[in-house]
Amino acid sequence: MAGGRAAPKIFIVSAVLTLVVAVVGFIVTLALNAFLFDKYAAYGEVPIPGSGSLHLPAGEATVSFHTMTVGSTSGGGLPVPPLGLTITPPAGVPDPEVTESWGTTTTINNDVHIRVWVVSIPQDAIYDITTDGEVNGFINPRLAFGHDSSNSTLVWVFVGLFVFGLAELAVAIVYAVKSGKRASPAAPVGATFNIGDLHAVSDPYTPNDDGIRIEQLKHLAALRDSGALTAEEFEAEKRKILDG
Repeated sequence: MAGGRAAPKIFIVSAVLTLVVAVVGFIVTLALNAFLFDKYAAYGEVPIPGSGSLHLPAGEATVSFHTMTVGSTSGGGLPVPPLGLTITPPAGVPDPEVTESWGTTTTINNDVHIRVWVVSIPQDAIYDITTDGEVNGFINPRLAFGHDSSNSTLVWVFVGLFVFGLAELAVAIVYAVKSGKRASPAAPVGATFNIGDLHAVSDPYTPNDDGIRIEQLKHLAALRDSGALTAEEFEAEKRKILDG
């Protein structure tokens, strides 16, 4: 019984620990991605407006709007002005494919960036890049070329773990409620039990000699009626009982 009552508590503690690990892991992973693993400017930057040449490897590259701010950004993130981007490949190389792809705002000591495009680079080469945009009011605006953090998928792992922890906690609470309903009521504090109480319920009186004889006669009559005793045997046994 003690183990059965302890099981719901163990499940609830396990669910809470899962939620704690998920939340801590999520926060730590975001911090590591932002401060250590973020490679949003791995291939270089081009000022806005301006031009430059960058060596871009084949594959997928991210393009982020990068600037400085005074104070914190608004609750909706960094407001991105209208921007223009032209990527010119070397002779004989196909044009890169540019796709709009908005990311989340990352701020570190008033240094802010947000992904605005993803570029499919057909071939490892040096590309000429031209930028423009309505960036009046922004401090040192530029487009940064890089790639997403290799640990970004780990964020979703902790999100999934958090969802699992919530489901586990819900199941544990339901199980605990059902277990509480099945539990038998405890005896009142200070209640005592003695053999006299049992005797008083199961045997309310002690039969006297007459009562014993009556029961014996009933038993004899039943044996006679069933054919186990003849009439003569019944009379003989009855006489013995009545004579004591």
